[in-house]
Amino acid sequence: MSSLAAALDIVGARWALLIVERLLDGPQRYGDLQRDLGVPTNILATRLRELEAAGVLSRLPLRHNTRAYALTDRGLALREAINALARWGHEEWPG
Repeated sequence: MSSLAAALDIVGARWALLIVERLLDGPQRYGDLQRDLGVPTNILATRLRELEAAGVLSRLPLRHNTRAYALTDRGLALREAINALARWGHEEWPG
């Protein structure tokens, strides 16, 4: 498997990079991610579990049995790639 294929195996699923992009601003609660991204709750839960298992993010316990999610160093390392994709998207489809 190529290194690009290995990376896409982790962050190539629909919504995964958008979740990571949102977490680049800092930890977010589940409900805030769902509201801000508009991702269906079942898909959000699946992507969060997958990204956590891959070491891209971690769960932070909060009060009243709620959780926040934060990027690990491995997740933060995606910043440059996400910014490059955003620039590419803006150049291709300015708006």
